[in-house]
Amino acid sequence: MKLLSILKLFLLTFLLGISLSFNMSPESDNEPQAINWMTWQEAVEKIEKGEKKKIFIDIYTDWCGWCKTMDKKTFSNPEIAKYMNEHFYAVKMDAEGKEDIVFRDHTFKYVANGRRGYHELAASLLQGKMSYPTVVFMDEDINMLSPVPGYQPPTSFHKIMTFFGEEHYKKTKWEEYEKIYEAPANLE
Repeated sequence: MKLLSILKLFLLTFLLGISLSFNMSPESDNEPQAINWMTWQEAVEKIEKGEKKKIFIDIYTDWCGWCKTMDKKTFSNPEIAKYMNEHFYAVKMDAEGKEDIVFRDHTFKYVANGRRGYHELAASLLQGKMSYPTVVFMDEDINMLSPVPGYQPPTSFHKIMTFFGEEHYKKTKWEEYEKIYEAPANLE
């Protein structure tokens, strides 16, 4: 009987120790990293202040199912989020947003068009091809690198993101980069 009490006490102490060690871990270890999304204006202001980074823009609509899937499966991936935060200012842009955006002495507005309208800046970035989701990569001087239309799962997106983020596009053709690219093991 006494041995059973000692075993119970030992087990209780052991479990309490494990519980405390988990509770004492830093919060950042317990929570997956998320992309630090910002507005277009916030990203532009940072660059204008000399805080140079490339810009990544996720152009979406509230009704787009593939946009939501990309949020859930691709943008929530910790490896994607970490890389994105290190290399880009990440912007979420509603293609049907109604607020004016002033950029380079031009005011981009919402244009009513049937049941759904569009924002002129989104249309400009998408080069008139209003397809959702489309992501856009821009350099540190806010010049267009490339729009990339369609849903991208984590592995495909990581390949595209590193192509622009590590400036492979300056010296390597996409077809060549695809051959040498190696995906991190923990993407999917």
